[in-house]
Amino acid sequence: QVQLVESGGGLVQPGGSLRLSCAASRNIFSSYTMGWYRQAPGKQRELVARIFTGGSTNYADSVKGRFTISRDNAKNTVYLQMNSLKPEDTAVYYCTAGTFLSASYWGQGTQVTVSS
Repeated sequence: QVQLVESGGGLVQPGGSLRLSCAASRNIFSSYTMGWYRQAPGKQRELVARIFTGGSTNYADSVKGRFTISRDNAKNTVYLQMNSLKPEDTAVYYCTAGTFLSASYWGQGTQVTVSS
């Protein structure tokens, strides 16, 4: 079993930045693909970014160049650095752990609101 706890959400103005953190209950990065998903009200959940066991990453087209996923193996923590935020980035953001194909474990989510 894996527990994931997100933090770092909040209210930010358009153009601002936030960094989300996801603390895992144990060292899993060598075994699991870590990801960030988001879900806005009335919209489908979407994959935002992933970091694979080997360290490579991929991103949704909507966040490329603005968001960066990274991990700190010593702290069992995954980060999502979000820059140049837009109102359409407003959503609940979820941290996940799983395989290349699907997420097996989910955090409780953290709200990000981009508004002036």
